[in-house]
Amino acid sequence: MKANGENRDTLQRCSCSIDVIASVVTYEHYVAAETFKQMGQMTGENGVLFRESAPAKAATTELKRAQAEADIRCF
Repeated sequence: MKANGENRDTLQRCSCSIDVIASVVTYEHYVAAETFKQMGQMTGENGVLFRESAPAKAATTELKRAQAEADIRCF
């Protein structure tokens, strides 16, 4: 909401976005993708495991696709 303004219209669009993401990605996949994203911010060899592994890339790609879909539908 901070990025798009703090008003009722933005609240409705953000809510719509969350609903679209929830319809595209299961909760378990969302949690996995967010975990990979957060853990991938670590520096060094530990972070590479969370950024470069096949499961990390698949989860991140799925989440980005859902977020893009939400942007198209809601904003």
